[in-house]
Amino acid sequence: MGKSFAVIGDPIDHSLSPNIHSAAFRELNLDSSYIGYRIPKGELESGIEGLKKIRITGFNVTIPHKIEMMKYLDKMDESCSIIGAVNTVVNNEGVFKGYNTDMDGFLEPLKKRDISIQDKKILLIGAGGAARAIVAGIAKEKAKSLDITNRTIDNANNLSEFATKIGLTAHTKKMEGVNENIKNYDIIINSTSLGLKNELSPIGFENVNQKTIVYDIVYSPMNTDFIKKAKEKKLEVIYGYEMLLGQATRAFEIWHGMKAPYNAMKKALLGGF
Repeated sequence: MGKSFAVIGDPIDHSLSPNIHSAAFRELNLDSSYIGYRIPKGELESGIEGLKKIRITGFNVTIPHKIEMMKYLDKMDESCSIIGAVNTVVNNEGVFKGYNTDMDGFLEPLKKRDISIQDKKILLIGAGGAARAIVAGIAKEKAKSLDITNRTIDNANNLSEFATKIGLTAHTKKMEGVNENIKNYDIIINSTSLGLKNELSPIGFENVNQKTIVYDIVYSPMNTDFIKKAKEKKLEVIYGYEMLLGQATRAFEIWHGMKAPYNAMKKALLGGF
């Protein structure tokens, strides 16, 4: 009997996950399938009943269900409870266990490049959905300090409080002030959705330090304005698709208990652009 997997959310038709996971199944000859399953906001409970009926083996959770889904879990791993959101679920004979692969997904590309976060000064732009997982990753890897800048200052302050609570030295900074002190940062991360619609980079890199690493979590377009500006300055860049791939390979490993075929998944993902 084959195993079935899905990604749930709304909208779902743009999801790259079915492509990525199907490529992994093909590569390893696994008798598994993966589909996008649209569950509109407010219909999560009945949607989950449906998944239980078809005995789904596991599923990914995307917007708008990542927080509400926690109510329907029987167990969760530590990353879930720290971040307060779930994006990967395993169904073990009707027992749902939740994971959050955002943190590992975020850290994976850094580890692949042997970039250590420990004792680094980090700037995080944005305080939305993915930001908490990123902050959790930065805390786990023991960064020296974290500055958070965001258009809505309240959200930045909340995130900064969360960061402090989990052991980081964190401060909120105003957008205007960030550009003046840009040379102080070892790593600059964009976690806003800016770039999705080709908007201009939220910051300039005029006075940047040449050793600074720039990481954009937006994966489409691949070369956001933020990435382009960093490349003009010849900075090392990490692309959003790498984080997406990191999340997908981690989910694969949780579900199948074996190493994910990274290259096959990468090829499928990049073929989707």
